[in-house]
Amino acid sequence: MNSKLPGNKTTCTNNATQFHLSNPPYESYFYSDCHSSSHVIITSPLSTSNLSIIGPRLLVAWPAGNSGVVSFFSPENGENGTLSIRLANSSATGNALEPLYFQGPPGSRNPQVGISGAISFNSSAVLTLPILGSIRTIRDFTEGPSIIYPDLQDAISFSETGDGGATLNRTWLDNTTTTHLTFTPLNGSDSVIIRGEENTTILFGAGTYQFKASFNYSQLHQLSPENVLNNASAGLFKQNPEQTAALSFLSYTNKLLAGTWRFLTYFGRDSMISLLLLQPILSEGEGGAIEAVIGVVLERINSTDGTACHEEVIGDYTTFLNLQKNITSSAPQCDYKMVDTDYFLPIVMKNYLVDTETGRNRSKEFLNTTATFLANNAGMKYAALAKRTAEKIMKTSTPFTLEGGQIKENLVHLKEGEVVGEWRDSTYGLGGGRIPYDVNTALVPAALRSIASLSRAGLFPDHPEWSETADEFAKIWEDRTLDFFRVRIPQSTAVSLIDSYMNESSFPGPSNTEQITSDIIFHGLALDGDDNQPVVRVMNTDDCFRHFLLNTTNQTQLSEFLSQTTDNILHPFPLGLSSSVGLFVANPAYGGDPIYAKNFTRGDYHGTVIWSWQLSMMAAGLAHQLGRCDSSDVPDFCADETLYRKILSAYNHLWNLIDENRLQLSNEVWSWTYDDGFQVEPLGAFTPTESNVQQLWSLTFLAVHKENFPRLKAEKSNKLLIEKDYQL
Repeated sequence: MNSKLPGNKTTCTNNATQFHLSNPPYESYFYSDCHSSSHVIITSPLSTSNLSIIGPRLLVAWPAGNSGVVSFFSPENGENGTLSIRLANSSATGNALEPLYFQGPPGSRNPQVGISGAISFNSSAVLTLPILGSIRTIRDFTEGPSIIYPDLQDAISFSETGDGGATLNRTWLDNTTTTHLTFTPLNGSDSVIIRGEENTTILFGAGTYQFKASFNYSQLHQLSPENVLNNASAGLFKQNPEQTAALSFLSYTNKLLAGTWRFLTYFGRDSMISLLLLQPILSEGEGGAIEAVIGVVLERINSTDGTACHEEVIGDYTTFLNLQKNITSSAPQCDYKMVDTDYFLPIVMKNYLVDTETGRNRSKEFLNTTATFLANNAGMKYAALAKRTAEKIMKTSTPFTLEGGQIKENLVHLKEGEVVGEWRDSTYGLGGGRIPYDVNTALVPAALRSIASLSRAGLFPDHPEWSETADEFAKIWEDRTLDFFRVRIPQSTAVSLIDSYMNESSFPGPSNTEQITSDIIFHGLALDGDDNQPVVRVMNTDDCFRHFLLNTTNQTQLSEFLSQTTDNILHPFPLGLSSSVGLFVANPAYGGDPIYAKNFTRGDYHGTVIWSWQLSMMAAGLAHQLGRCDSSDVPDFCADETLYRKILSAYNHLWNLIDENRLQLSNEVWSWTYDDGFQVEPLGAFTPTESNVQQLWSLTFLAVHKENFPRLKAEKSNKLLIEKDYQL
């Protein structure tokens, strides 16, 4: 049936999409139709919740403008933990949410759109703090030291309505857009009361109240579930209805969004990693999801130096930041502080424009597109912007390739004054390191290989030499970077380090040190870490980048690298990375300094926690390497029966963990508690930094599946090797 829109006679010809995801204490409700998309989150503390972090809250997030509203509630009686809230389904439709659409008076630039629902309180409650406008403003409050911007808060007006309700309005700093939030009593509930010295709080009685949240910002054009997937993947609609609906919620004709509610806008790294893993199922061609991802990155390149944009700043927040510089403008801005985003661009371009028939046929027209998003790029073609990034990569990678140039100083460093620069972009995510492992050992050579391929396809006509030199550069980066990050812990030392970590971290589980039968080997997160550590000695899952992106040919190095990766996957934490709730993205047990146990915990964004997309890329990476055993150029590890069996065992073990945690896989990140074993716990139970309930790169299991590899490859591989020797 068509979705009817209160407020006028306009209807959508296509069915609305709505679904509910439960992840207590968070309940998420999604609604999308032809006019707008909304994500509503009800937070109601559990009896086990940390009440200093989690409190009753209604949050509405909108993809358009990265916008939203939030209302924080507290019990009127002041007893923290006694107030519970929930959404009540409509008695008329049975739905939790209904759309709002008002065309507005003649001359209105945009209609007023949004969402309506019914919120129930188990006892009288006070709306203590509303924030209206930008998701970034809400993030600054929830994740930082409760930052409130008076210029924004003081602009919220409270007024009573004639039906016992109250409305909150705020006009954005652009003096055009307005956000509304209204509460109206239902089913005989008490009228709301506006109170406070400056009328800045609202009192509710126990009962049910309709809320309406709306705004009049320009909307995005969403890709329907049918349009975001290619024809061959249409069966996923029925097989995975919630995940495909979530993918659609984050997908629009001009960009894919990173996640909701916290990252409901463009993030370059996130969208390109997602594309790398999701490409087999995404729609191709003009107006499709793949070109939306590549195009949005090209649009936002810094045309001066070729740097790719990490995060865009749009909507009310960009006006706010401009005003801090005494600039009156709502023009979008870009964050260019990351060092990894550049390298993903040539990889995704090559995978589509060179490796697919549609991409090859579309390459000329697509690269001839004129950029429009940033004023500084106005009039530039996508081809010119792509070339700027490729030129930057070639220039910055050259010093390491020169004779005698394989020194630490010529590796890729974080930018001066920044503590973040790649996906582990929290304050302590790299342990203070300045030279990240993933960027140098995987992303740089993968980007160089892709530049060579793009050049051979004629897509960089001004640089035909790249077809050879980029491959030559890549070989040096592939073979000569791993050793900088290699950590080898002697067996006896490893036992002592884990024992120390157990005391420093108070980890209640077993140490598993009896399983240490040889030296521990891994590659550290970064170089030049905190407390003058030459290598940040934190075991991690970033091996997945190299396994997934590269076909290295240094056979001894490849075999050793696969061996240490699989050991760390198979070994239980804190010996390795494995737990029943997934692979930890960091294991600080071998750090040798209490600072590691302190900064890499189950409450840290990049600590001893589990990220869905890292499970996905590790699974895809091991599958990629195992798949090389059926290629025309079989690696040596395929003929090593013991090593091959171990890799296959780690691959199967990883998939067992993935299957056991299916309920979490769409989440951005999750944590754990330990009581005679690991149990899943939301990250938000330990820190104000919540996990997004839907994250773009956490939907990649729609495309990444377990593959069946034979138990033995040795016979075939040995035969091939014998034939080669015989021919020689």
